[in-house]
Amino acid sequence: MMGDQVPERIAYAPSLKSVYEILACYPGLGPFLAFQYTIDLNYSSMLVFEEADFVVAGPGAVDGISKCFSDFEDHTAEYVIRWTVDRQKTEFDRLGLNFGTLFGRWLQPIDCQNLFCEISKYARVAHPDVPGIANRHRIKRSYIPDPRPLLPLVFPPRWQLTIPALFAEQRERPGCLV
Repeated sequence: MMGDQVPERIAYAPSLKSVYEILACYPGLGPFLAFQYTIDLNYSSMLVFEEADFVVAGPGAVDGISKCFSDFEDHTAEYVIRWTVDRQKTEFDRLGLNFGTLFGRWLQPIDCQNLFCEISKYARVAHPDVPGIANRHRIKRSYIPDPRPLLPLVFPPRWQLTIPALFAEQRERPGCLV
């Protein structure tokens, strides 16, 4: 990758999809891992693309989508993810749900991709009779609660979140990006 000048090529890439395409052609980086790296790079100051411009559904998300929708074969998993992002406010209102955004940040495609993956995992335990398209039955790891606080909270600066005063103490600590 260094010999191929990947950092320079990524720095001058015209889109998030093109960054993904640069990474995805390397051995050991499957479609989903290349997408995760693309999003991670985009959260840095190296890239400035709109994160909603591109999404790749991982195998867990595809399985989760199959557990949520009985018939989506006419659409790609990426279409379903975008549809979910586009419909979120309407559906929360329709169902009377008061969705708590992340300090004003609504769900993005990467968030919905992750949510469908978590649905796949949850359904394996709560509804083992629903196989999904992956036909997975076991969970690799069990959740073990950790009572320690998840601090400091760090978010990509480009999200431009309005952090409430509740977190003011954290913002004043050196090195904390809350």
